[in-house]
Amino acid sequence: MVDRNDQTDVSEATKAQEALLHDVDPSLTDANDVAKALNVDPATGLSSDEAKRRLEKFGPNELASAPPVPKWKKFLAQFEDPLVYLLLAATVISTIAWFVERMNAAPGSEGGEPLPFDSIVIVLILIVNAVLGYIQEARAEQAVAALAQMTAPQTSVLRDGQVARVNTSEVVPGDIVVLGEGDTVSADGRLLTAASLRIAEASLTGESVPVGKKPETLESAKALGDRANMVFNGTSVTQGIGRAVVTGIGMNTQVGKITDLLSQTEDEATPLQKELAHVSKILGIAVCIIAALVIVALFITEGFTGIEDVIDSLLLAVSLAVAAVPEGLAAIMTVVLALGVQRMAKHHAIVKKLSSVETLGSASVI
Repeated sequence: MVDRNDQTDVSEATKAQEALLHDVDPSLTDANDVAKALNVDPATGLSSDEAKRRLEKFGPNELASAPPVPKWKKFLAQFEDPLVYLLLAATVISTIAWFVERMNAAPGSEGGEPLPFDSIVIVLILIVNAVLGYIQEARAEQAVAALAQMTAPQTSVLRDGQVARVNTSEVVPGDIVVLGEGDTVSADGRLLTAASLRIAEASLTGESVPVGKKPETLESAKALGDRANMVFNGTSVTQGIGRAVVTGIGMNTQVGKITDLLSQTEDEATPLQKELAHVSKILGIAVCIIAALVIVALFITEGFTGIEDVIDSLLLAVSLAVAAVPEGLAAIMTVVLALGVQRMAKHHAIVKKLSSVETLGSASVI
């Protein structure tokens, strides 16, 4: 994948690819003219030196991806949860209450606990929760990266007059790709030859059956699914053979344009995250109400004769409020989701985010 920090370079490479064809629609242009515009001989393909030069100019045949997130940010992301915020607030309040109690202790008395044990316990629970989540997600990412390296896709291209297998990321504009049954199309291209060629384009157009392809030039502009003389990145050959000259790679493909649109959307909270946010909101309101009711009840029943009575009432109200916060809920949720991830792994399914386990369980239609 291409880092989105290099998005400017990606845009320049895309413009350079478009300039090769001088804004000509390949589907409305004769295949030989398209090859001529791309400065390639359909009979011999590009030379190895020319392919290397174009790779340096246009960049790898990869889709842009989000920049890698630093490890410390991934760890801090484990604390981005409404329930965790509530627990942190309880920790701060509990610490303040302990400090006030120590400050107002009578001379010679013990003055309560020597350390704010409640706060320490909550912080330890949150740290353990974050470590569990981080380790589980890090393992999943490492597994996905290892699989990606093991299954690096390759493409058959015509180079120096010979058919060769190269990494898909090294395909460049002007390459002659050789298509056969079972192949995945590695880039957008204009068909040069085709024999009983049928390609499944469901991932791109939604067409439920494979589409027949032929190299004849179209008489007028057609919708994407009706461009019978074009092949598109990410689709797969189900029947026949053919050859096509590459007209676009990476982000300058139809699937690249879809990727660009998807990158502009915002991630929604999962059903579990929404439910936890709702529960946290209710708990926060309930805690505030409990604290207020305790102070009012103490004032009505006993009254306040001095500042010490007010402080004692506040400490009691805060203690009850903190006790109402479920300190172990966050850790329990993480452990349960981690167990779900491990069970999925036994069935050869890798889940990168813990919350995705519950989301997958909520799916009704695939």
